Amino acid sequence: MAVYVPEQYTDTEAEILRRYFTNLDLPVFGLVNLPEVVKGALFARYSRTHKSLRRLFLDEFVNDLDVSGDVAVDATVGVDRAEALYEKVFVEYGDDSVAQLGGVHLACEQASNVLTKILEWGRLMSYLEQSTRYISYDERLGGRYRYYRDPDLLAGRFGTRYVGDMDRMFDSYCRLAEAVTEHVRETVSRGKGDSDFVFRQATRAKALDAVRGALPAASLSNVGIYGTGQAFEALLLRMRAHPLPEARHYGDLMLGELRKVIPSFLRRVDVPDRGGRWSEYLSSTSRDTAGVVERLLGDTIATEVDEVTLVDFDPEGEDKVVAAVLYPQSHLPESQIRARVASMSIEDKIAVLRAYVGERENRRHKPGRAFERTGYRFDVLSDYGAFRDLQRHRLLTIEWQPLTPYHGYSRPDLVDSANCAEVFDEVMERSSLLYDSLVGDHPHQAAYAVAMAYRIRYVMQFNARQAVHMLELRSGPQGHPAYRRVALDMHRQIAEVAQHRAIAATMTHMTTEEPELERLEAERRAEKRRSGLN
Repeated sequence: MAVYVPEQYTDTEAEILRRYFTNLDLPVFGLVNLPEVVKGALFARYSRTHKSLRRLFLDEFVNDLDVSGDVAVDATVGVDRAEALYEKVFVEYGDDSVAQLGGVHLACEQASNVLTKILEWGRLMSYLEQSTRYISYDERLGGRYRYYRDPDLLAGRFGTRYVGDMDRMFDSYCRLAEAVTEHVRETVSRGKGDSDFVFRQATRAKALDAVRGALPAASLSNVGIYGTGQAFEALLLRMRAHPLPEARHYGDLMLGELRKVIPSFLRRVDVPDRGGRWSEYLSSTSRDTAGVVERLLGDTIATEVDEVTLVDFDPEGEDKVVAAVLYPQSHLPESQIRARVASMSIEDKIAVLRAYVGERENRRHKPGRAFERTGYRFDVLSDYGAFRDLQRHRLLTIEWQPLTPYHGYSRPDLVDSANCAEVFDEVMERSSLLYDSLVGDHPHQAAYAVAMAYRIRYVMQFNARQAVHMLELRSGPQGHPAYRRVALDMHRQIAEVAQHRAIAATMTHMTTEEPELERLEAERRAEKRRSGLN
């Protein structure tokens, strides 16, 4: 059985696609010969549709573009002339910084939700991932449910059980999605002036938010990535060293497609004594560290702990931020400024921060780099669905533990009120038993079986400036309830545990009230924009 499902195109469609995509039959491909704004728009639309990127381009974009001038282009053959040009630059300069100046839009389709977290680990790249909120997983791909079928796992003694249990989990997800959607539409009143389309979109999103926990981590997703040659090199080196076979397989596919666009930038990735040694280093350090941890800590599972715990902060952090605000406006060394700040009254310190932050009309008005002077480290235990969203904040430091069913799961109240708790719990039980069966023979692939409602433990470390951005964004009314709760608790602990009340007070766009329909206002705005365009 093939790992992925290739898409079929007519001869006319294939002739058009060949000009802009580096292949027509693999799940990984690059975008070329298109304006940057078109590539950006494609990726933006990508996260809200079940379509593949190439099909999306044909259905919604190509008719609005002038493609007559690209008839002679064939992007699938690579760029030999560009290779020669870049090689000349490398011979002349030989500098890694050159690889920071060429970027690629790359699509990775039919990737598991385990792989997407590996793809999105790097800080210096941009990502757009298919949303479980807008895409219902009741639609099939090539006649089968959309989950990753690892070849080694299927060939093993539990291959038949894996497919059977996955299919049953997806059957249950479909029943849950239908029942909870119906319940939401029966219990939530349609707003005056809201169109039927807006109401149906918002209620469907709320239902899919509630039932996404029934999806296994093997569920397939499409990810759009934009990065420089240097960033892709770092990503590929990590993927080639990763213990998950899917990561190594997609790494090979990505390298092949990227070499059609920026070949010289990636020349050393698979050279044995260059990239090969680098990947071996990453692999060996990870393996050796795991061995030491196993010897020292074993496999002990923690007792009950809080969902969010502030484990590290600087008690003098607020004073340091005030000093950092004063520094560029004065002529004193930092040591003398710190001494002055220590003797200031609370009122004066607040006045400094108030002037620096100003009147923030919206959450995009963020304070400057002085807020990077202090930071916070949180230990979080949330469901895997919430982790997926929080993990994408690239400027922070985030490390996560293996995905297992050992920390229990979260069942949304909406599932209970729709009388679907029994079906939901059956999915969790099936997921846990399948994981237990797989983990002995397939320790890395076993995570595919874990439903997204199961909790995962991770640490998030970020400075105060990043806190302003992330916590206001993730507490927003359109956010998923699971990560909204995490964001609100982090904000509370910055104020009450760290006692950084002045910093917490600058986050004036936190949303504490829980909306009835998280996506309602966003859908209203979208409809208004569509009306304006029409």
